[in-house]
Amino acid sequence: MEPTPPPPIPATPKGNWWTRNWKWFVPTGCLTLLIFFAAFVTLMVALVFGVIKSGDVYKGALARAKAEPAVIEALGSPLKDGMFVSGATHVNGASGEANLAIPISGPKGRGTLYVVATKSLGLWNYSNLVVEVSGTKQRINLLHETE
Repeated sequence: MEPTPPPPIPATPKGNWWTRNWKWFVPTGCLTLLIFFAAFVTLMVALVFGVIKSGDVYKGALARAKAEPAVIEALGSPLKDGMFVSGATHVNGASGEANLAIPISGPKGRGTLYVVATKSLGLWNYSNLVVEVSGTKQRINLLHETE
């Protein structure tokens, strides 16, 4: 008599999609969420700094710094503004206030442009406008009293 062959081994069930793919889906899903979050934060930061940099008080203060001979002598020309502006600007119609610290740099060095201004009747009036040169701590007042 011949031995009887063993019964066939039943095929293991394949399982559903999740049980087959969770090992690659979980890390990929987490990485995708992190990338979307980082992109959202970057977009918000760029939007906030873009709004500040497009304001009249920012543009006016930077134009004064670029036109000041003492600033050009200390930092060089061309003068460039940095990315990360600190401070705040509050505008309500024809009035407002601004308190900013703007990083600036030129071929000879770096500095910070400090701005304190108020807006009244639609015009910005600077009460403080000073460039502080990094390293030397030299302060250059950009508000010249006209005589």
